[in-house]
Amino acid sequence: MNNIKKEIRVINIIMLLAAGFINAVGVTLFLFPVKLYDSGVSGASMLLDQITPPYLTLPLFLLIINIPIFLFGAKRLGLSFTVYSVTAVAAYAFASFMIVNVLPVDVEFVSPLAGEDLLLCSIFGGVISGVGSGMTIRAGGAIDGIDVLSVLFAKPLGLSLGTFVMIFNTVLYIICGIILGSWILPLYSIVTYFVGAKTVDFIVEGFDKTICAMIVTTKEEEISEALKENFRSTGTVVSGIGGYSREEKGIIYFILNHFQITKLKNIVTSIDPDAFISLQEVADIIRKHRQDM
Repeated sequence: MNNIKKEIRVINIIMLLAAGFINAVGVTLFLFPVKLYDSGVSGASMLLDQITPPYLTLPLFLLIINIPIFLFGAKRLGLSFTVYSVTAVAAYAFASFMIVNVLPVDVEFVSPLAGEDLLLCSIFGGVISGVGSGMTIRAGGAIDGIDVLSVLFAKPLGLSLGTFVMIFNTVLYIICGIILGSWILPLYSIVTYFVGAKTVDFIVEGFDKTICAMIVTTKEEEISEALKENFRSTGTVVSGIGGYSREEKGIIYFILNHFQITKLKNIVTSIDPDAFISLQEVADIIRKHRQDM
């Protein structure tokens, strides 16, 4: 229990509470009034709200579906992740209840901000809910049980996490279309899903994505010194042997962003025109000191 207390950070809890509120704003002010659907368990909860008795509401479904899923995945994903996720879902459900049932906001038939314009509702609903979801991920949790289900079941089924979520949402939107007897709202919901997913990527990874450069060269010392002078970072140098030439080479592992790629190429090629440079995006960087990399 003491270890869990140490892992739980107040700033993360505050961020999760804000994320839940933001997610609720996107869903209840843009999607819910015009019967568009969010993705994952949130979208399923919106559908169940529409086809069940009035006392079974969206906030209730968010809690009774999501929380058991998070508890089920606690052993695999960790208690701190579970605590963070339950906090975000509880905030999302509470804020949804307040907006729909308590605050003087009319969300019965049209969006109070976008009216009946389905395109505006799908775009802004996706963006705002995506911001909430992205903030939750950055704070160490998840705001929808579909993320947990994908981690638990995607690999045994031979699927990637993204493919698992896509299949779930595709089935959800097909069910919505069959129940509604119309495909217009489910199709606009796909727009919401796409916009929300891109927004989550932006919030989690940022616009300025991190790039890993692998530089294979025979002049690693000169290039490292030039990188230090221009980027205030030397990277990490390891030794290697050319597979064809059997010549000893240096491999420089260097982290930069998209805007620095051209500058890096110019520096490296000016010192060693025969250098080999490989670039790839990096999901995350964890480091204590900044002297290297």
